[in-house]
Amino acid sequence: MTPGRCDGLSRPASLPPCVLFEDEDLLVVNKPAGLNTHSPSPHAGEGIYEWLRHREARWGALAIIHRLDKETSGVLVLAKTPRANRSLTAQFTDRTVRKTYLLLTDRPAPGRAFTARGSIVRAGERYVIQPARPGTDLAETEFAPGPDPGPAVPAPGLSCLTARPRTGRTHQIRAQAAEAGFPILGDVLYGGTPAARVCLHAEGIAFQHPATNEPAGFHAPVDFTADPRAALRAALVNQGETALWRACHGAADQEPGWYIDHLGEWLLSQHEEPLDAARLGRLAAFAQAAEARGTAHKILARHVRGATPATASPQPVTGTPPDGPFTVRENGLQFELSFAEGYSVGIFPDQRDNRRRLLTGHVAAGFDLPPRPQVLNTFAYTCGFSVAAAANGANTTSLDLSRKYLEWGRRNFALNHLDPADHEFIYGDVFDWLRRWAKKGRRFDLILLDPPTFSHSRESGVFRARQDYGRLAAASLPRLNPGGVLFASTNAADWPPEDFLAVLEAAARDAGRRIVRSHYVPQPPDFPIHRAEPAYLKTVWLQLD
Repeated sequence: MTPGRCDGLSRPASLPPCVLFEDEDLLVVNKPAGLNTHSPSPHAGEGIYEWLRHREARWGALAIIHRLDKETSGVLVLAKTPRANRSLTAQFTDRTVRKTYLLLTDRPAPGRAFTARGSIVRAGERYVIQPARPGTDLAETEFAPGPDPGPAVPAPGLSCLTARPRTGRTHQIRAQAAEAGFPILGDVLYGGTPAARVCLHAEGIAFQHPATNEPAGFHAPVDFTADPRAALRAALVNQGETALWRACHGAADQEPGWYIDHLGEWLLSQHEEPLDAARLGRLAAFAQAAEARGTAHKILARHVRGATPATASPQPVTGTPPDGPFTVRENGLQFELSFAEGYSVGIFPDQRDNRRRLLTGHVAAGFDLPPRPQVLNTFAYTCGFSVAAAANGANTTSLDLSRKYLEWGRRNFALNHLDPADHEFIYGDVFDWLRRWAKKGRRFDLILLDPPTFSHSRESGVFRARQDYGRLAAASLPRLNPGGVLFASTNAADWPPEDFLAVLEAAARDAGRRIVRSHYVPQPPDFPIHRAEPAYLKTVWLQLD
C-alpha cells in the first residue's frame, strides 16, 4: 500500500505506513484488505481502530466515524477530538460526505452511469436488495465506468467501475453490484469469481474539515495486482525501523500449516513437513518480493526435547545462509538471531508489539507503565523484553534456566549500547528465586511472565502452562509493588482466553490485590486470526493496587 494524497493539507512524516494524514482533529488511514475496521469481539484480533487507538497516547480518544468491510481496502477517517466527532457524524448523517470507491468485475459492466436504489435486507451472512419500501434501510449508489487502472489490474478482460454511495449501509456496494449483474471480482459471498482479494477499494473521501470548515479531501491509490498478504504487512509495519514480521500465517493467508517469518535479510519457513515443489516455488516468490538473501526451513515438531541443535535447527533452502549469528532490527532496536542454535532462532516475532510497549512505556489508551521501573523478566530467553525496557530507562533483572540464553541476552544489550553490567542476569528456577526474594522482601514495579507451554527444572519439576499458570501468578504477585504492572502471556493454543484471564483474576483476589487497569491483546495483525487459523497467543497487562 502506498501512502495516499490529501488535498490542501500536509502529511506528517514518521507515522505508521497506513497513516495518510494527522492533525489535531483527524487521523486518516489507508486500511489494508484483510483487516477489520474494529475488533468483532473482546478477545478477537485487533481491528485497525484498536491497533491505532492503543498505539500512541495522543490517539487514545480516537472515535470511529465510518467503517469499511474487512475485505475492503482504502481511506478511513477517525476523529481525535469531540469536535471532530460531532462535525463528521453530522456530515455523514446529512450525506454531505463524498466517497468514491473503485471496483473490478469480470462480468459485463454497464457502459454508462446509473444509480442503484433499493431496500437492503440481511439474509444470513449476505445482504439482499429488494424494491424500496418505507420503513426499511434504503441503499443508494451511483455506478459509472471507472478510470483505466492500467497495470493495477490482475488479468485482462476486467472492467473497472467507480461507485459513489449516497447512503452508508453494510455491504451496500457489494450487494448492489451483484444485484446489477456485475459482482465484484473476488467477492465469492456475492457470486464473484474467486480472486486473491475482494477487488473493492475506497479510493477517496471529501468533507468539510471540522476545525476550519474548509474542504478536505484524501485519496489512496490501489494496486489490485499486489499480494494482499504483503500489502497488509506493508500497511502496518514501518520497515524503516522494523525488519521482523510474519509474512505468511497459515490458513489465515490461504496456506494451511505453513508459516513464514521475515527476519531481516532472510526468510524462515515453518511446516510440519519438508517443502514440496509447489511450496518451494512459492517460497522463492516470497524471497524475490522481499529481496531476501536466502531462505531456511524448519520442521515444526510437537516434541523437541532431546533433539540436537543440528537436527532441530532450520535448514538452508535457497540463497546464501547466514554465516553465523546475524542481527535483525525491530522498533529501532537490534537483536541477534541464529539459524544454528536449535529449534528457536532467538526472538519471537509475535511479541513485537509488546516489546514496543516496553520500549515506549505506553501500554494502551489511559494505561502507561511506571517511569524507570524495576523490571523482573522471568523465563527471559534471550532477554528481548529486558532490552526493550532497558532502552526506555528501566532497571532489569532477567531470569532464565539457560546460561547460554542469558549470555545471548547480554549480547543483545551490548548491540543496543546498553551496558549489561548495569542490569542483572540470573541463572535459575523462577519459583526458587521468587521464594528467595520473598525472604529478602524484594519487589518490582513490573513483572513479565511469558513461560513456555512446557518446561522442567530440578527445583520445581514440571511446569505446564495451563495447569500451573495460577501457581506462577500467585508466587509473582507478592513481589509486585502497589501500583505495579503484571504482564502475563501464553501461547497455549487450546486454552480459551476467558479461562486464562479467570486464572489471573483468581490469583489477584487470593493475593488481596485489586486490578485497576487491564489491557488484553492477542497476536499482532501480521498474525491474522481466522476461523481456520484461530488465535493462539494471549497476552494481558494488569495494573494492581
